Amino acid sequence: MAKFTTLTSHAVPLPAENVDTDQIIPARFLKVTDKHGLGDSLFCDWRYLKDGSDNPDFVLNEAASQGAQILIAGNNFGSGSSREHAPWALVGWGFRAIISTGFADIFKSNSLKNGLLPVEVSADVYKALMEAVQLDRSTRITIDLPTQSVTGLDGLEATFPIDAFSKHCLLEGIDQLGYLLSFDEQITSYEQQRT
Repeated sequence: MAKFTTLTSHAVPLPAENVDTDQIIPARFLKVTDKHGLGDSLFCDWRYLKDGSDNPDFVLNEAASQGAQILIAGNNFGSGSSREHAPWALVGWGFRAIISTGFADIFKSNSLKNGLLPVEVSADVYKALMEAVQLDRSTRITIDLPTQSVTGLDGLEATFPIDAFSKHCLLEGIDQLGYLLSFDEQITSYEQQRT
């Protein structure tokens, strides 16, 4: 997993609230145990028409969305079933962070474990960022994990919460197993002393 320190990117606005994991990645794509290719199925039922062609009215298909690494989503993003495939699909498409006023707990936990930073902000900050991005899709937002801050246009700056362990793992680019393996020398030394 890539290290996350500071990210500056334009953003995709998706103001819909209560977007659940079945909308993020429909259940029919959960047969895989591999992350590869899931980005192609992200928001599949919204993103594609019945004939498989791109839905021109869906925000991810707009030219202005291409290359964006930040998603600004409505409140209670990631509700519903606890599928790890949802953050896999978001990361597979290219997102590194999601800004919202609130996330479903399991989705938030799964995201942090998979290199996707959920940035929870106040309603006022969310509104200012969403309006700025909808007005000008080239608007750039900076998310700084070491200072736990998000910065937008006109000096807008706010902080966001994150637990210390998740922050450490994201900064180091490791998951929980990687964290344990970072203590390999100490574990080996302990085991040798015990035998």
